Amino acid sequence: MTATTQAHHPAPAAASRAAAPVSTLRARKAARRRQLAACAVLMAPFLALLVTVFLIPVGTAIYLSFFSDDQPGLGFGPERTIFVGLRSYAAVLTDPTFLSGLGTVALYCLIYIPLMVIGALALALLLDSGVVRLRAWAQLGLFLPHAVPGIIAALIWLYLYTPGISPVIDLFAKADITIDFLGIHTVLPSIVNIALWSNLGYNMVVFYAALQAVPREVIEASVVDGAGPVRTALQVKTPLVRTSIVMVAIFTLIWALQLFTEPMLLSQSSPMINSRFSPSMYIYDAAFTRNNYSLAAAASVVLLVCTIALSYGVTRWTSRANTPEETAR
Repeated sequence: MTATTQAHHPAPAAASRAAAPVSTLRARKAARRRQLAACAVLMAPFLALLVTVFLIPVGTAIYLSFFSDDQPGLGFGPERTIFVGLRSYAAVLTDPTFLSGLGTVALYCLIYIPLMVIGALALALLLDSGVVRLRAWAQLGLFLPHAVPGIIAALIWLYLYTPGISPVIDLFAKADITIDFLGIHTVLPSIVNIALWSNLGYNMVVFYAALQAVPREVIEASVVDGAGPVRTALQVKTPLVRTSIVMVAIFTLIWALQLFTEPMLLSQSSPMINSRFSPSMYIYDAAFTRNNYSLAAAASVVLLVCTIALSYGVTRWTSRANTPEETAR
């Protein structure tokens, strides 16, 4: 009887050991569900914003690009929407004015992006080096132009570029220097100048924040090794903020491809800027001047594809450039 009772005693212990993994698995699943629920709650605002301001407009543009409004009977019949396929895309890609606008923006990017990235990085390195006194006031003064709305900034510079009312042109005239800021060879640099004035301080703050995260021990080690201020800035600090440089370059590229406000306002005073000076102006002209929404939508999709392709190319190029360095390390 006793032996039988003792033989049955291990059964509850074995059952409890078998139940332990089951309870642990259930606890892990519950924790996993809680994590997924928390992620869903945190991501919901971003996803809602992404769908509202990006996916829906892009989908609408793609839809409109395949359809067009047609009025049969020499324009006197009832208006109807017809499927035109890729006709709008063919019209955009064969339009010399659109291709000229792409070339203008490409030249604008080649001038603007290097000046923006190098200039903002140089200012951030100067502030981080401690050479500049009253650093907080210097940061505020450099950042203030970014607080000015783009339209107001363009109007300010339009006043400074317009002959007869510009104090800058009058000052040059007193020195027997004649300059036309809105001429055929100077209008694009003038637009670049407005964009630099507006955005240089903002990107400088981005670089300066990245430089503040650089370990001071690394900088002190470079000084001990005999590196001067310039060598420390170029060979120590700059490589450590490479990620921020790539981010600023990509964002600057995206903004540059959407060039619109500055040339649109300057076109009121310069015959060198027509209504299709840039792809964004071409889209505006097609939609609101010619009422050709299918053509405007197709041009928008083409510009979007170019932006995505160039951004992806910059990202891939920088990642490949970083691979040899990471392998060497």
